[in-house]
Amino acid sequence: MMNSMRLYALPVIGFMFMAILQLGNAQNMAPSPAPAPSSDGTAIDQGIAYILMVLALAITYLVH
Repeated sequence: MMNSMRLYALPVIGFMFMAILQLGNAQNMAPSPAPAPSSDGTAIDQGIAYILMVLALAITYLVH
């Protein structure tokens, strides 16, 4: 019984080891291109939103 299990276990372990070694040969992903700069004002809107949130937090802290 034990020899039979060894007979099947060795190829299974060898196959798993071979599969793990193949992971090292994978190709690296190419870096994605940087987005083109836009002048639609979203950065300005986001900056104003951050300032208003900080202001609301400060007022809430002072009132509390």
